[in-house]
Amino acid sequence: MKDKIQAVRGMNDISPLDTPYWQWLEETAREVLHAYGYLEIRPPIVERTELFRRSIGEVTDIVEKEMYTFADRSGDSLTLRPEATAGIVRAGIEHGLFRNQSPRLWSAGPMFRHERPQKGRYRQFYQVDVEAFGFAGPEIDAELILMTGRLWRTLGLQQLRLSLNSLGTREAQAAYRTKLVGYLAGHEGALDEDSRRRLSTNPLRILDSKNPGMQSIIAGAPMLIDHLDEPSSEHFTSLEGILRASGVEYEVNPRLVRGLDYYTRTVFEWTTEELGAQNAVCGGGRYDRLVEEIGGAPTPAIGFAFGVERIVELIKKQGLAPPNRPPHAYLAAVGERAIHEAHPLAEQLRDHLPRLRMTVDADSGSFKRKLKQADRSGAQIALILGDDEVANDRVAVKYLREPTPQATIAQSALAAHLAQRLFAE
Repeated sequence: MKDKIQAVRGMNDISPLDTPYWQWLEETAREVLHAYGYLEIRPPIVERTELFRRSIGEVTDIVEKEMYTFADRSGDSLTLRPEATAGIVRAGIEHGLFRNQSPRLWSAGPMFRHERPQKGRYRQFYQVDVEAFGFAGPEIDAELILMTGRLWRTLGLQQLRLSLNSLGTREAQAAYRTKLVGYLAGHEGALDEDSRRRLSTNPLRILDSKNPGMQSIIAGAPMLIDHLDEPSSEHFTSLEGILRASGVEYEVNPRLVRGLDYYTRTVFEWTTEELGAQNAVCGGGRYDRLVEEIGGAPTPAIGFAFGVERIVELIKKQGLAPPNRPPHAYLAAVGERAIHEAHPLAEQLRDHLPRLRMTVDADSGSFKRKLKQADRSGAQIALILGDDEVANDRVAVKYLREPTPQATIAQSALAAHLAQRLFAE
């Protein structure tokens, strides 16, 4: 016997028991996003490696350690996307989507990072990504935050906490960087290896360290929000005003920096206490210089992404469930002629009733077994087609969820009967 081939570590199958949760989340997100005027874009999974080096940052963990990068047959360096924003920006520049336009876009699909797999953190993981381009004011920041809040409410999720911070403009960051380096240099002997390396390349990333031994040093560091320039401070104050007027609860977390280099001004994160160490379920912020750095015209922008796996896990933790969608009808065919005629009859019914969900059982098997399967399926009605029914152009209709006597109906009248029983308003 040959060895079994198993899934790649950290790249998981989504079972039929779980896909209803995924579908419910994705469908709900799509409805909310469309209600706010966001349009779907579908960039490729593979991009040129240079795109991520330029956008995410050379000295981030993602670029340094986690990307799936390979040379194709032409010798080009390609990478499986570790996040979606860079690809959407590249597509927007390439296709002129930002030219005299302010598009609101969203995308969904798999991302790839070579991390140590653990609960809530996988090497192939799924995100819904939302971006808005061409809006400079805090109103769009508020819109994205309000939209995520509406998504949680629509799903029925509770106890999600919103944290905000401002990273300021690049100019404010540069001035703060000098103060931060001075502080960290005084503690250089206590810094871990990654932090010592980043001290001269990107000291703001040190504030994002998850090393427990670094937390006391980080806690004593000067805070960027105390060193904002006036435009950044006014932007953040206006955002807070809109959120308060909209009844949104939040906390300002001056240590929130996010893990990507392109963020400026507003950053935000939704977290939960119910998922252990992987407590962030959604995050994002402004990246007003990214379009220009990738090769486009200066374009203010903001976006966020949420992890599908983590939201699905939270849905389950809170005892929520997707809408139950069993078949409306279960067509059980018994007998050689009936088995032959079952699918043609089913297709006629589907032609007349596009909303009909129906399972066809045209396998060999006993009548008793097929009725048990019909009941287990959750169907409201069992349609019984035997050789006698075929000979007389009729179908037996058994009502599985109500005390209505079984009836025999002409095949020509069956679609109208089902429409009246199943879909009458």
